[in-house]
Amino acid sequence: MMAPSVMANVPSQCQARAGLLPCRGPSAVLGRRLRAASLSSVRRRSFAALKAICAAAVQDGRLDAQVAVVLGTQWGDEGKGKLVDILAQQYDIVARAQGGANAGHTIYDSEGKKYKLHLVPSGILNQNAQCVVGNGVVIHLPSLFEEIATLKEQGVSTEGRLIVSDRAHLLFDLHKEIDGLREAELAGKQIGTTKRGIGPAYASKATRNGVRVGELRDLDAFAAKLRVLALDGLKRFEGFQYDVEADIEQYKEIAKKVLPFVGDTVELINDAWESGKRILVEGANATMLDLDFGTYPFVTSSNPSIGGVASGLGLAPTKFQAVIGVAKAYTTRVGAGPYPTEIFGELGEDIRRIGAEYGTTTGRPRRVGWLDIPALKYATRINGLTHINLTKLDVLSDLATIKLGVSYTINGKTITSIPSEIADLEKVEVVYEDIPGWQSDISQVRTWEELPENARKYVARVEQLIGVKIEWIGVGPGRDAIVVQP
Repeated sequence: MMAPSVMANVPSQCQARAGLLPCRGPSAVLGRRLRAASLSSVRRRSFAALKAICAAAVQDGRLDAQVAVVLGTQWGDEGKGKLVDILAQQYDIVARAQGGANAGHTIYDSEGKKYKLHLVPSGILNQNAQCVVGNGVVIHLPSLFEEIATLKEQGVSTEGRLIVSDRAHLLFDLHKEIDGLREAELAGKQIGTTKRGIGPAYASKATRNGVRVGELRDLDAFAAKLRVLALDGLKRFEGFQYDVEADIEQYKEIAKKVLPFVGDTVELINDAWESGKRILVEGANATMLDLDFGTYPFVTSSNPSIGGVASGLGLAPTKFQAVIGVAKAYTTRVGAGPYPTEIFGELGEDIRRIGAEYGTTTGRPRRVGWLDIPALKYATRINGLTHINLTKLDVLSDLATIKLGVSYTINGKTITSIPSEIADLEKVEVVYEDIPGWQSDISQVRTWEELPENARKYVARVEQLIGVKIEWIGVGPGRDAIVVQP
């Protein structure tokens, strides 16, 4: 029998299929804790069985998980927003846990209307969903209100449906100024940040001189803290220019607008879980940009992997029932840093053009590459993925042959994971498999059976290599342009 602590993370529908009894409530939790040691006796096949069971949790387009997490598995821009938008129609709460306005999600409604989101969760298009910006997010409030105004112009109201954590840290214009000054200091070794102040805002949080959203309730105390923060920047950076008094006056008006949106999201989201409401967590950025697990130092300043969800929302990981990884059928990344499967020349330009690979937030052209299996498997292990959404398969439709990066070699030695040192990652040579293309338009395909045989074979080979079910396959930008694998 599967250990109770493992069974607790299996959706109820999965438990029924596996012949397991549901394990819920305080007494069940206590029982799991008392028997936690039994986890060590669970053999590897139990985990394989668990993955197989969870992979079957999607029926008729419905995901049977009270708490589902959607995470990026590559270098961002995988298309997480689209899946969140689709799944949000089934959920009561959609929450962001980390990152800032450097995360851009482009989504389309059922009529093909385009929306660009940066701080507002992608579930905002579901009029019945409550959207939460969690404590792990850093927030530039003027940008948030610009986004809210744009959504209102497009006919989407956030009123009464958007809650911002009072524990979230504020990102000020001074952080943007510092971001640019830090990049300039690197003189030829730039990280390639968006210069939106994300890193400096998280640095303020880590050095404990940051300012939180809830502190806008006391404007005198808020002003004192912001002056200290500005003084710190003035002492550290030559050429630092920031009018702190002007910003204090601006935030007096901003406070009036934002405070009705502000609340204790830790209590809100846990109360919702305890009452049986369904919660969807929207990841920002991606695992290969994770501060701990990504291609450091060419990473973001937060944890876009599964750990950032727990710390960024205050929601215990034992409550996560589905962890969905989103991966492009190829790869992209923005900014500097090692990129083993990068495609150069005319082919790279063609894929960039066909896939419209330009940043939602910055407009920068993205670098493009073949699908990197070692990186994807690495992300799968770190996050404990139960499902995969493979996006933009249609972009590869014109290719006669598609390369799949299946392993790395360094000095002739095969490695199958990601080296921790950038110097080593820059040395790797990629071992490729050549997969026959399908060379036909799949943008109107809506069922697995309609996909060309070679497209199905490509999906099956990726699935075989990473060991996780590819549940959804994106074949176009629209909300309906998705295939569910039976």
